[in-house]
Amino acid sequence: MTTKDEIRHKVWKQLTDEKNGRFPFPLVNRIPNFKGAEKAAAHIASLSIYKEAEVVKVNPDAPQLPLRKQILVDGKVLLVPTPRLKAGFIMVKPEWVPPGEERKAASLSHIKSYGKVIPLTEIPPIDLMVVGSVAIHPDGRRLGKGEGYADREYAIVRELGNPPVPIVTSIHSTQLVHEDIPRDTYDLTVDWIATEKGMTKTNTPYEKPNGVEWDHVSDEEMEEMPVLKELWDLKYKNKL
Repeated sequence: MTTKDEIRHKVWKQLTDEKNGRFPFPLVNRIPNFKGAEKAAAHIASLSIYKEAEVVKVNPDAPQLPLRKQILVDGKVLLVPTPRLKAGFIMVKPEWVPPGEERKAASLSHIKSYGKVIPLTEIPPIDLMVVGSVAIHPDGRRLGKGEGYADREYAIVRELGNPPVPIVTSIHSTQLVHEDIPRDTYDLTVDWIATEKGMTKTNTPYEKPNGVEWDHVSDEEMEEMPVLKELWDLKYKNKL
């Protein structure tokens, strides 16, 4: 069986060799930006689940910037996890962004000037989640860059009582792979795949996490991601 890391490196190499990647470089060890990211974002914005959503959580990586901008243009609330989940989630309400500044407000370098980091207790009900990916199988199995943030973010939101929501990813069409992606119980699967060519529904047969698998959380991760400690204290500290 091909390992997760072998699949990742194959995709990063193909994107690089075929010049379908975009700044920032190198593409390795990150959610790769790609040519056609704007088209993929437009395809997501055409979905009824997007149109009906009031609060959308999107990863902070470069290829999802066009969608983050569109969310604010469309008058929706944008939720973005802080990089490496150091400080939880940033919320940007559309009324906080002057017209014409949506792209700037959605960029990682300026988002905190327009939004604010909120505690877990203030996260509004989320209607749709968008994740970045390195590789996606047509059946919805997903590989991120290998650090588990998207999986954890979804698990955290579910722990807080948010009902299951659709998961969408945007990738370049060459990131769609047919290798048998190994899957762990805490891995997040996706329901919709957006590429520069259009949308595909995965009809994934795999269950999504219902919460954090605390057995897989190390003391070091608790320190590195204070949001996990905040969640543990909120839900379990006084029940032990």
